[in-house]
Amino acid sequence: MNPQDLVARGLTPELAVFLTSMLPVIELRGALPLAINVFNIAWPKAFLIAYIGNMIPAPLILWLLAPVVKLLSKIRIFERFFSWLFDRTRRRSNRMIEKYEEIGLMAFVAIPLPGTGAWTGVLIAFLFGLDFKKSLLIIAIGVFIAGIIVSSLCLLGWLGAIIAGAGFILLAALGFWKL
Repeated sequence: MNPQDLVARGLTPELAVFLTSMLPVIELRGALPLAINVFNIAWPKAFLIAYIGNMIPAPLILWLLAPVVKLLSKIRIFERFFSWLFDRTRRRSNRMIEKYEEIGLMAFVAIPLPGTGAWTGVLIAFLFGLDFKKSLLIIAIGVFIAGIIVSSLCLLGWLGAIIAGAGFILLAALGFWKL
């Protein structure tokens, strides 16, 4: 659904941005360009709405993840799945997170790429058994940094799009180079 369709159905642009920022994968990284470049919401207001919306699910997910996994693990197929998932994740974990834990988690969340936001940060914190309060603070700082980067790129217009595109190409090239 087009975000402007949400506004046409009666939602305010601010509420559309807020709800968009709560979605996994999209999060603040997608909500800020929507707010600034599509709805023309002033960047400080857009930042605040997207930041709060992105952070609301984090403590709920982190708090509920352990009991849900424990409950579902009583069912054999889920127990096998979670064992596989946790083992695989720890084996393939980002070395930055493994080595530096909280600082690595903050850097991971702060990188404004799809799949590196608060939702993934919460999953990583859970999988590595990091402290609840410390994890939330670290994720909040990472989301704040990502918000600054995304806001800056949005405010730069086409130049920001070119910079972001060049950054993505550079990251992809470095990824292929390491293979």
